[in-house]
Amino acid sequence: MRADRLLSLLLLLQNRGRMTAPELAAELEVSVRTVYRDVEALGAAGVPVRADRGPDGGYSLLDGYRTRLTGLTEDEAGSLALATVPGAAAELGLGADLAAARLKLEAALPAGLGDRARRVGERFHLDADGWFRDPEPVPHLPAVADGVWRQRLLRVHYRRWKGEVRRDLEPWGLVLKSGIWYLVARCDGDVRTYRVGRILAAEVLPERFERPAGFDLAGHWERSARRLEDARLRGEALLRLSPAGLALLPVKFGAAGRRAAEGAGAPDAEGWVTVTLPVEALKVAAHDVLGLGAEAEVLGPEELRAAVAEIVSALAARYQPPYT
Repeated sequence: MRADRLLSLLLLLQNRGRMTAPELAAELEVSVRTVYRDVEALGAAGVPVRADRGPDGGYSLLDGYRTRLTGLTEDEAGSLALATVPGAAAELGLGADLAAARLKLEAALPAGLGDRARRVGERFHLDADGWFRDPEPVPHLPAVADGVWRQRLLRVHYRRWKGEVRRDLEPWGLVLKSGIWYLVARCDGDVRTYRVGRILAAEVLPERFERPAGFDLAGHWERSARRLEDARLRGEALLRLSPAGLALLPVKFGAAGRRAAEGAGAPDAEGWVTVTLPVEALKVAAHDVLGLGAEAEVLGPEELRAAVAEIVSALAARYQPPYT
């Protein structure tokens, strides 16, 4: 472990130039005292580390010195696929491997390209988490990822909406969607999707399984998501929307709302438009449409209009003064 840290320290100085002990300590997640000891160890090993004192001081390598110890380990190489989502790498237990791999890649790049790659990383960041919600706890994600990577059977205790079950799974792949992790796995001959945050316990078994040759995880996920969307949106609602309601449609209904807004009719004399919106079952659709407030009117179907009117009447009765 210390050898890896010494190499990381050396690569930091090589890639970034002069760095102070506190800056090195923050990058390596160790104490400043540990940095002092590691710098001494590098010097004893013949690495020409220079220490400059004063306000602008710090550690640096003598001009022209470069190490060639930049070979990637298997884990570091595997972590590079997650280079744009470091938070996901950390959840998978690959955070340290990813940091080491990035340092080694920077060191191996020709002069100038390493600086350019570093500037790109400083100026562009991908955040895969959704807005307005805390990250979902996934304590068993490293075990699940281990099963996926090593093609080992996975025994899970899983919480479904209608009860808890125990299953032995063939974990084929992991998908991160809007900050939520999903596992694609085969169980009893069927390929299913499991939400990793609902896994209550996970054990990697010694038995291996054969992952189907040519299985396309991205393609499978796209087809599965499309089927889920088609099954969820069972009907259509005809809505009359104010300009504010039209702007709210994509916010409240996502891609379905965006497509509905793009197909809106011409504004009437009051500036309102009509749209056809795919909706879920009647009870769910009534509450969803009410999320648009007074900026929307349901024109049809009649059952949905009546359901919304019933909810509004109940709310009006509840909020009649005197308030109780």
